[in-house]
Amino acid sequence: MPQLPPLRLTGAQCLIDGQMTGSALTIANGLIAAGAARDIDLSGYLILPGIIDLHGDGFERHLSPRPTAPFDKRRALASVAAELAANGVTTAWLAQSWSWEGGFRSGAATLDLLASLNDVRASLLADCRVQIRLETHIPQEFDQVARAVADYGIDYVVFNNHLPEALDMAQNAPHRFASWAAQTKRTAEEMLHIVQAADASGAEVPRALGALAAQFAANGVQMGSHDDGTAEIRSFYRQIGAPICEFPTTVHAAEGARMAGEPVLMGAPNVVRGGSQSGNIAAQDLIAAGLVDGLVSDYYYPALASAAWHLVDAGLMGLPAAWAMISTRPAQVMGMADRGHLGHGARADVVAVNVDTRRVEMTLSAGRLAHLSGEAARRVFGALG
Repeated sequence: MPQLPPLRLTGAQCLIDGQMTGSALTIANGLIAAGAARDIDLSGYLILPGIIDLHGDGFERHLSPRPTAPFDKRRALASVAAELAANGVTTAWLAQSWSWEGGFRSGAATLDLLASLNDVRASLLADCRVQIRLETHIPQEFDQVARAVADYGIDYVVFNNHLPEALDMAQNAPHRFASWAAQTKRTAEEMLHIVQAADASGAEVPRALGALAAQFAANGVQMGSHDDGTAEIRSFYRQIGAPICEFPTTVHAAEGARMAGEPVLMGAPNVVRGGSQSGNIAAQDLIAAGLVDGLVSDYYYPALASAAWHLVDAGLMGLPAAWAMISTRPAQVMGMADRGHLGHGARADVVAVNVDTRRVEMTLSAGRLAHLSGEAARRVFGALG
């Protein structure tokens, strides 16, 4: 994507320094800038910072539209980036599981994704990265994980332990367990053996996990945990240097993170749908209690912008605060001072939203045109002649 000539977006309401303002916004050389530029009238639009998605696995549907029908990852990643841009997402972490489950959540599948992304990253419409979701009970693979993180410059790892759910399913929902096993081309007996073997490694996990986390911390990797059910679980991850609390499943866990000053992330689909699809706590309840810092796409990229508008319509907060939950705050969580805002010198990650329809009609990623549609397209093409 070539850089656009210097542009000045005029007539719109721009989100700058936490306030909506009628100030024009100038973009040049991939940055929010000043100086001479070609005017584009965007009256009737909102100009907002690009969305930053810290955790999304919607990319899996592009890689394997059906569980038994995988496609070339490089081609699929281009489709992922286009979907992200069409939904106003300019920076995204693809949440890839490295688990005892195997299949598309195996170490081999993760390494394949990392290599594929490395090949095509420069051509993608959004800044796409990988977040490794590491199952805790595979200590025998931790050395391989560490090498992958170093080799591919991974900057975000979250830890989770889904063994209790798997063991409960095997005991109390054997038909579901068998169906899940079949998706990985295993029998229920084979999958149960894998689950039990992972569970048997439990005694060595805390020490091995602590050592791995220390290695990540020394290399500047951001860390967190996923699906914490209690404040005690959150405390364990805090002690090994993983402060980001993703998808706490109880108020108790979220309050534990908040009391320690740790960021709490929840799923945007949970907000839009009015509750968790897996039966956990409603994100909106946590937001109303002041216990959530940012929202992520989880499994559905369009939910990010929709969740911000949902919070506005519900009267929980104004648009600047709601949009900050999908832009400014995620940037702060990751220590990325160059994005998540429209201040002078920031990376030109910009979204234009039609006031009447609330649709994203233009997305600029580092000043490059990543998405353009509707009336915004007519005005941009008219101005560029």
